[in-house]
Amino acid sequence: MTDFLPSYVQGEWWTPSAGATGTEVRDASTGEIVTRVSTESLDLEAALEYARTTGHSSLAELTFHQRALLLKQFALALTERKDELYAISARTGATKGDSWVDIDGGIGVLFSYSGKGRRELPNGRVHVDGPVEPLSKDGSFLGRHVYTTLPGVAVQINAFNFPVWGSLEKLAPAFLAGMPTLVKPATPTGYLAEAMVRILVESGLLPKGSLQLVSGSVPDLFDHLRLGDLVGFTGSASTAEKLRQHAAVQTGGVRFTAETDSINASVLGTDAVAGTPEFDAYVRQLVVEMTSKAGQKCTAIRRAIVPAAAADDVIEAVRARIAQKTVLGDPRAEGVTMGPLASTAQRDEVLRQVQKLRDAGGRVVVGSTDAPAVRHADGSAGPAPDGAFVAPLLLRFDDASAEAVHDVEAFGPVSSLLTYSTTAEAADLVARGGGSLVTSIATHDPAQAVELATRIAPFNGRMLLLDRDDARSSTGHGSPLPGLVHGGPGRAGGGEELGGIRAVLHHMQRTAVQGSPEMLTALTGVWHTGAATSAGDRHPFRKSLAELRIGDQIASDAREVTLDDIETFAHFTGDTFYAHMDEDSAAANPFFPGRVAHGYLLVSWAAGLFVDPEPGPVLANYGLENLRFVTPVSPGDSIRVELTAKQITPRETDEYGEVRWDAVIRNQGDEVVATYDVLTLVSKQPVAD
Repeated sequence: MTDFLPSYVQGEWWTPSAGATGTEVRDASTGEIVTRVSTESLDLEAALEYARTTGHSSLAELTFHQRALLLKQFALALTERKDELYAISARTGATKGDSWVDIDGGIGVLFSYSGKGRRELPNGRVHVDGPVEPLSKDGSFLGRHVYTTLPGVAVQINAFNFPVWGSLEKLAPAFLAGMPTLVKPATPTGYLAEAMVRILVESGLLPKGSLQLVSGSVPDLFDHLRLGDLVGFTGSASTAEKLRQHAAVQTGGVRFTAETDSINASVLGTDAVAGTPEFDAYVRQLVVEMTSKAGQKCTAIRRAIVPAAAADDVIEAVRARIAQKTVLGDPRAEGVTMGPLASTAQRDEVLRQVQKLRDAGGRVVVGSTDAPAVRHADGSAGPAPDGAFVAPLLLRFDDASAEAVHDVEAFGPVSSLLTYSTTAEAADLVARGGGSLVTSIATHDPAQAVELATRIAPFNGRMLLLDRDDARSSTGHGSPLPGLVHGGPGRAGGGEELGGIRAVLHHMQRTAVQGSPEMLTALTGVWHTGAATSAGDRHPFRKSLAELRIGDQIASDAREVTLDDIETFAHFTGDTFYAHMDEDSAAANPFFPGRVAHGYLLVSWAAGLFVDPEPGPVLANYGLENLRFVTPVSPGDSIRVELTAKQITPRETDEYGEVRWDAVIRNQGDEVVATYDVLTLVSKQPVAD
């Protein structure tokens, strides 16, 4: 009897008792039984509570940067053993190319979020959103928006097509946000997700309770969820809609995000006729999307929308490319470029949906619905009755308005060709899909690209503009990237599974906080004007990160600005703009009282006023941010500067960190002349004088 696939819950591997019933999972190519899956007698409620308590506590001890560094270590651990994952992946029907997208793509997501977390988030536990909102005239009462980690568990329900990438694309932002994860993979390929989780568990890197795995069905899952929990769902639109209606989501406060099937489109521009680079790129991309993962991609092209005059050329080019480039068979056989669907049940479902498209007027113009001959693992060729094989299929619709082609998705190597006469008609066809993850446009005509893009953007989470200039470097129509939104409106589910830091923030609560500058400084780790400062008798540039504190400040002496200073700076730099050199023209300008000092002269002087020149903990000045010139400075005025330690960010992997200083230049009347942030790199430990 085949063993049950384990779950990993409450810090231990768990399998049902020997007498439990379960679902058999079979090799997609041969039909051989791989494992059985069951959650009979699994205490799901206890697993969720373990995540909310133990998992949440262990992650809360870590800063964003510490979590980000762990994501990198997860990626390295998986990279070391990815050959094991590739071998298992072949049983799911994935070719080496398919497995690269799933396995290496998932690892790449971990690397990407690790880098973004350390670059774009503070080395703390609270993320500040947006600028300060002044709420009183004297500055004693301020408002600020902050993000804090949700107190619950991120339940991630994944589809069968990307068992590694699909899990890691959800795990990475949740983990970075500090939210423990419970992964529920799809049954047909869950054994690959289990292997990935096992590698992470065996690495010893996982904080306790931060990741759990449930192998099998969870019919009462939503009954155990509560406010503070989050569900990230990938699957069919119909299932997502049912889950969305559960009381836990409707009235219980459980967050629900979905990335679902969508009838994605690819539009061929009227200029992209046969023989152009755009036509070739369009056909190449269409065939890739039909055959990669055997078309089992939520981002695959389901509708090829082409000018009426180009339809026959496109069909012929697709037929020729499939004949030349596609070898259908067991992924373990040499030379196979397209494997089977994930299961025979999925094969049968795809063929049922194809029949619906045919009944609605679609004609098969490339491929056949007959059982194909395939290449077997031993190199022989022939039928595979126990395998889940379907040949690539292109259907043509003479009536582009047929309802089924915009509604029915055959989740396999299937696409439908529609024709249009005008750009507006093409855009309308895209919109009829009811919301998509992605649409691509192949054209070298900027005017047509702009018209199409502006018309269809509201119906898509992502758009690809494909032409000769980016065809080689493009990551392709069907490849979501960690830094860009992966989700879409309407039928596509409305969620954003990826999307950089915005995906992290989906796992956090944004709260408006009102209070004094002192309280907001304590909460955010960022100094606010009006909070306490400390001048002391030691220049803050003499302090290492171990000694420096938020609010440490230096207030400089004043320096007078003369006309000679202005002219010397102008001639030395070549900046002889009239406002600095011509009294009458400057006075005629509505912003200036007459000749004024260069803003960059004032910033340069300010550096001279606050700098401590001797070698010390400050290693480098690496930039200014948010520079604004507020009040003009005339000859005879004087300036002084206040420099305050605003934010201290140690780098986890380096012997130094970043200090953000609040810089304010004032004139002799105490008016603000300029404001900006100075960024310095500072040693963590004292440097001998």
